[in-house]
Amino acid sequence: MRSRERAFYQRATVILPVAVVLFILLLSSGTLLHLLTESWWFDAVGFSSVFWTIKLWQIAIWIATFAIFALFMWGNYAIAARVTRYSTYRLLESNKFAIYAQTIPKYVVPVVIFLISLAAAGSSIGSWETILKFLNANNFGENDPIFNLDLGFYIFQLPLFENLFGWLLGLIFCGLLVSIPIYILKGSISLERGWQRFIYGGAKTHITLLLAAIALLVGVGFWLQRYELLYSQTGVVAGAGYTDTHARLMGLSVMSVIGIALAVLLLLSLRQMSFKLPAYGLGVYVLATILLTTAYPGFQQNFIVEPNELQKEKPYIKNNIALTRKAYHLDKVQRQSYPAEGDLDRQDLEENQTTIRNIRLWDYRPLLTSYGQLQEIRPYYNFRDIDVDRYTINGEYRQVMLSARELSNAPRNSWVSERLKYTHGYGLVMSPVNVVTPQGLPELFIKDIPPVSEIDLEVERSGIYYGQETDNYVFTGTSTEEFDYPLGDRNAKTMYSGEGGVLMESFLKRLAYAMDLGSLKILISPYFTDSSRVHYYRDIEERVGRVAPFLRLDSDPYITLINGELKWAIEGYTVSDRFPYSEPVSSINRAGTFLGRGGSQKLISGGFNYVRNSVKVVVDAYDGSMDFYTVDAEDPILATYRQIFPDLFEPQETVPPEVKDHFRYPFDLFQIQAQMYLSYHMSDPEVFYNREDLWRFPNENYQGSQRPVSPYYIIMRLPEEEQEEFLLILPFTPVQKDNMIAWMAARSDKEDYGKLLLYEFPKQELIFGPSQIEARINQNPEISEQLSLWDQQGSRVIRGNLLVIPIEKSLLYIEPIYLRAEQGELPELKRVIASYNEQVVMRPDLQSSLAAIFGEEKATPAARPTPTDGEAGVPANLIQQAQQTFDRAQQAAREGNWAEYGRQTAELEKILQQLSEQ
Repeated sequence: MRSRERAFYQRATVILPVAVVLFILLLSSGTLLHLLTESWWFDAVGFSSVFWTIKLWQIAIWIATFAIFALFMWGNYAIAARVTRYSTYRLLESNKFAIYAQTIPKYVVPVVIFLISLAAAGSSIGSWETILKFLNANNFGENDPIFNLDLGFYIFQLPLFENLFGWLLGLIFCGLLVSIPIYILKGSISLERGWQRFIYGGAKTHITLLLAAIALLVGVGFWLQRYELLYSQTGVVAGAGYTDTHARLMGLSVMSVIGIALAVLLLLSLRQMSFKLPAYGLGVYVLATILLTTAYPGFQQNFIVEPNELQKEKPYIKNNIALTRKAYHLDKVQRQSYPAEGDLDRQDLEENQTTIRNIRLWDYRPLLTSYGQLQEIRPYYNFRDIDVDRYTINGEYRQVMLSARELSNAPRNSWVSERLKYTHGYGLVMSPVNVVTPQGLPELFIKDIPPVSEIDLEVERSGIYYGQETDNYVFTGTSTEEFDYPLGDRNAKTMYSGEGGVLMESFLKRLAYAMDLGSLKILISPYFTDSSRVHYYRDIEERVGRVAPFLRLDSDPYITLINGELKWAIEGYTVSDRFPYSEPVSSINRAGTFLGRGGSQKLISGGFNYVRNSVKVVVDAYDGSMDFYTVDAEDPILATYRQIFPDLFEPQETVPPEVKDHFRYPFDLFQIQAQMYLSYHMSDPEVFYNREDLWRFPNENYQGSQRPVSPYYIIMRLPEEEQEEFLLILPFTPVQKDNMIAWMAARSDKEDYGKLLLYEFPKQELIFGPSQIEARINQNPEISEQLSLWDQQGSRVIRGNLLVIPIEKSLLYIEPIYLRAEQGELPELKRVIASYNEQVVMRPDLQSSLAAIFGEEKATPAARPTPTDGEAGVPANLIQQAQQTFDRAQQAAREGNWAEYGRQTAELEKILQQLSEQ
């Protein structure tokens, strides 16, 4: 027997270490290889310091956690083994495995310890961010109203304390996990001796010390739970309420002391033969838990608070209002009155001709379809969405809509075509928001392949290697040319000349990428050269997320044309769910649903109760280079990240002017702020409690259904401002009513960027809301008859966004009408509805609709046959000049160029005066 046991022991001594080493190598080989390729990628994009800061901390945390867990569990196992060294494993007694009773645990236990330590180390890697934020914390400069601690404590310090608490508790439980089975298997713990003496001797001392440590940690846990009351959802609003501060806070404090007392009782029980003393203490602990954390708070809530809820909760509602506004930057909203006087005339329109010329007649939904039908050119191109921006075009400030032509359906008939040939999209399409061709289609400023520009903006570098549809990896710099763009019955070719991607100049790199990407062709293909590059993480959101995983990204990156190059702009947000007393964004659907394209739903995934748009990320569509520009240097969370990653963020002062000109207020952020403001415009706690002035989003009609009005970008001149600017605006209506109560504007231009304005209408006057205007449109016999007729003749009517346009101190309502054939996919803009005061008209274009309401500036003379020279003594050339001038005036009116219209009309008046004198 002894020889067989010795042989087994010798074989196990050799095989087990080898198996463990092979297992570790197999487990880590893919991880180490990926770590190598990741380091090359970060070095290529210029952010290797970010990569190594994160990875070195992750590695250090992994090693420290693995070592501490392994040593602690092994130490507890060693103690248990020493205490029971004269006992045998009863489980294996009296059977054929009895010979292995002393040998098997020596190999089973290390494997168990290894696996548990491995799992603990893996789960702790994610704490790198919590630790670094703790070490680089910044103050908010404002204290919470309950504990009087700086708000930064809850965002930077408290998360680490709570993580450390959970980590230590898990460590102690793991010590019990390896100790208790040893004592049970060797008989040191047995219920056969009765509950008072089921454990004794060294085993009792060992287990008692571990239990005392757990009791002490539980006491600390109750103490930390006191701070969690600032996020309580049990009261009227988020944050600690009356019951939380007068009952739960006291209960948690007492439970913390009881937890420490229980630890002391456990230590005192070491002097006794039984567990009677800690058993009694545990009973008191359970009873106190029920009374102090459940019964007493429930009694106070039901019998003290609820009968007089407003009076009791009023101070806490005030705390919630103040800190929620601060968390969402609503404390900076500038409120003004907007009289809505209703005295708009033609002169006002001419003085605001930039606003009129930039009224958006094209809804992004039908326009996206039109772009696809008119400009996708080939089936492998795709326009993902429509972006709205503004440019100075031919000397005029114009709002435009544009979209990048991405390569999303490249031929996949071969590996060479998919990875080496079809590598990039090409160019963009741009159109003004208000100009329509005679066929009802958008007039394109930039179109076709190669890009043809009708304006003073040129696309000089058209390749789109990085975008929103680029979710695969490709190679450039190979010996075969890339497809550039279709050219008649053949294709234009190109060779990539940028610095994007990772240079694969050696066999080692090709081997590494062949293994990491799982493609042997990378290693054996004859097309690769020393100049070949691999481009991956080409999806711009994934790309930015790799560099800055701690930023929450906007759902709608937008394309820009800057100095002839295509660049993507992405909004980066710093968020936290630890801001005291702030209403979580996940719970703000009380007054309605989220707006627009649903993008903000992506932003709020995971929930938070603090947000700042602190970073603008600009990604070059050709080489993938990224610039992280600081736009809110006052944000303490961003200040902390800037200390952690000093080479990542560029100061606001370094933003090039041509880039800054295209910064716009984020659509998603504005939606969230507007949603919060439905309730949090109320500052009086009593009004807030009673929901006396709750707002909601107005509705509009789109394709036969009612839906909330989306915020929309517009160029307009704010009241008391001297010039037009780029704004994002949204109207509000009272709950259960349709009249308009206010409208909010977010500014985007230069030094006014980021300012929020709220214009409130007089509450004693009726200001029509969008749904009321929609109802008046439906009630207009001429309009409703025409729309119904179109719907019955093989066509489908699409009603675009109903826009509320503030001009001077009045409101103008505009709604475009599109017509699409039932079997077609090319919507045409057929009519424009304009409404002002009591008037609702529908005409073929915006100018005609405005003329029907406000009239023409000057009566236009009817055209007459041009007389010959000498006829009635009137010179023929003057008649011809009058006709030409009249034609130019009409063309300017159709384009909405009222300044040019005025000049041509004045010139026509002079010519007519000369004709009169003749």
